[in-house]
Amino acid sequence: MTLHSPIAYARHETPARSLRSIEYDLIAQVTQRLRSAWNNRSADFPGFVRALTDNQKLWTTLASDVALPENGLPQALRARLFYLYEFTASHSRAVLESDASIDVLTDINTAVMRGLRGDRGPG
Repeated sequence: MTLHSPIAYARHETPARSLRSIEYDLIAQVTQRLRSAWNNRSADFPGFVRALTDNQKLWTTLASDVALPENGLPQALRARLFYLYEFTASHSRAVLESDASIDVLTDINTAVMRGLRGDRGPG
């Protein structure tokens, strides 16, 4: 037996995942936490603020990525995603300041998840 034998027989825990799949899962998790925290905001307002902040961090990261010159997405899509970042930032403030609903935020996230799946939606 050589030193490399254990490596050859090691189990591969998870198959390689695409970046699209990882992005989808991350957005889905953040969206689910946001919905759950919204429904429980009276009992755990700090938890709701954390979930809303996590959603905003997600969108800040997406905006930073689409702003990079080397980003491979079409320019028009990059511009729309950056606009959605600006909108989510503004609406998130409105949610905290005036008790506006999170529905539009979760709708946006869901639309992006459909796009990541390649689902064009209704015709």
